[in-house]
Amino acid sequence: MVGGMVRHLNSLRRMKRDYGWIHTLLEEAENERMHLLTFLEYRQPSAMFRATVLLGQGVMFNSFLLAYMISPQFCHRFVGYLEEEAVKTYTRAVNDIDAGKLPSWEKMPVPAIGRKYWQLAEDSTMRDLLLAIRADEAHHREVNHVFGDFSRTRAEKGEETPNPFPPGY
Repeated sequence: MVGGMVRHLNSLRRMKRDYGWIHTLLEEAENERMHLLTFLEYRQPSAMFRATVLLGQGVMFNSFLLAYMISPQFCHRFVGYLEEEAVKTYTRAVNDIDAGKLPSWEKMPVPAIGRKYWQLAEDSTMRDLLLAIRADEAHHREVNHVFGDFSRTRAEKGEETPNPFPPGY
């Protein structure tokens, strides 16, 4: 969200094209929001948890905004590494389901919002959902590492690199 917002405002201020980065960054933010909304169908957080998220969001948004304005390359690389860890986490969860370590998740159905968003079957389970989300995180990892490389090219050569990822990629 921060990257898309900064690039959008830069494009307006400079009155120059963005070369397609904005839509990819905002699609990623929307996709992460859908992860959250789907998991919220399983459990509603307490007021204390919501307050902690609100506070953390305020701190992280402003910190990441400042960092992105200083070094988009660092921020994209950082997010790429965070996404790598997310892929590992979802892989461990799927492996734990397969090993019978999470019996309550084995037959847990996917909420309607998740089935619709990821186009999953009516009888899909938590394992199917985790596989879909893991694929999203792997995609985010790839995109952010590529954008990290492109940000370096821009910093070194002053050239803008067009986004290689088409809308909906």
